This record gives sequence, structure tokens and C-alpha cells, in this order.
Amino acid sequence: MDERARPETAQTLDRGLTVLQLVSASPSGLTISALAEALGVSRAVVYRLVATLQARDFVTRGVDARVRLGLGVTRLQLAVRPVLAAAAGPVLRALADRIGATAHLSIAEGEQALALVVVEPTWTDLHVSYRVGSRHPLTRGAAGRAILEARQGAPGPVLTSGELQQGAHGLAAPVPGVPGLEASVGVVATSPLDAPGVGEAVMAAAAEVAANLTSARRPG
Repeated sequence: MDERARPETAQTLDRGLTVLQLVSASPSGLTISALAEALGVSRAVVYRLVATLQARDFVTRGVDARVRLGLGVTRLQLAVRPVLAAAAGPVLRALADRIGATAHLSIAEGEQALALVVVEPTWTDLHVSYRVGSRHPLTRGAAGRAILEARQGAPGPVLTSGELQQGAHGLAAPVPGVPGLEASVGVVATSPLDAPGVGEAVMAAAAEVAANLTSARRPG
């Protein structure tokens, strides 16, 4: 391979991935001009990037000419979810039984939090039911708020009460240090979760999920 071609190839790939990141953060879509401005390149470069991504069904262009995510991205997300579930499942089981509360892993999809893995405690008589596939705005509930706090560089736990369900209390912390993943680990209970050690346990669980994912990504 021509060594001189590598930087250009890497730059093109980086720009294409940046287009996907920008579009994923804008549910209403972005124009070619907006993408060109964000990337600092010409409209012609963006047209080529979008055309390539569109051919792979990673983005679409509607009648309003705005670029949005395509079904190809959804297929990739579905393929990755079993990996996330495998990394988080045992950790959430231990957390749920330790705290006596329903534990969950949520990921960001656009401006919503999606509950991907949910584990209920085995020894409590009463606990909150939290359905896999539940969605809510990132601005409501501990799971979403923890992801938003991580975007601002604040990795600590977030405590909420009654934001998603009356009488339910939530505590969540972001999954740290996994490139490309915006996720949180949390617990939800019928009683307040401000007891000593709960926040630390949730943060430790989030870090363990991150470590499991990092190990899974290493070539074996």
C-alpha cells in the first residue's frame, strides 16, 4: 500500500464517522451546509461523504434535503447489543441483589435513554418493575441525566425522585471510558436511595461494565 495514501484514507474515514456522530445528535437532521461548517470542509466534500454513507444505508436524505441516520446504523446497534448485555448482565445481577433494587443498563439513542438490560433483585418482596426497551428523554430520570452529566464532564452519580414514575427513586452513574458509548448503570427502588454506599456501589458497577467491554474489544 502506498504510505502516502494512508493519511488521506484515515482522514476520510474520520470525517465519515464524524458525520454519523453529528447526525446522531440531531434528531431533526442536518443540512449539507451545516455539516460542512461543522467539519470545516467544502460542501463538495460533504456531498461525497454523505453519498457514500447513503449507499451503505447509514444515512438518508429526505425531501427536505436534511441528512438523518439510516437503518444501517440500527442494524449495527442491534448487533452490538448482545455484547453490551453480556458485559452488563452479571454486574447488574450482583448490584440488584446487593442494593435490593432493580438494576439497569441504559444507552443513549439520540436524545432518549433506552433501557437495554434490566435485572430485578431476587430477595425483595416488593421492587420497581422496569421494562427492557423503555425509553424516556435524557432530561428525565437518573439514567438519562447521568449520561447528560457525563457529556459535561461530571462523572458522579445522579439521584432523582418521581421523575418517571410517582413513588420511584433512581440513582445512576455513567459508564466511563468506552469510546463511542454513551451509557449509564443505575438502580430504581420504591424507597430513597441516598443511604451510604449506594452511590459508590453504582459507580463501581458502571466501572466494572466498562472494564468488561474494554476486555471484550481486545483481540484475543
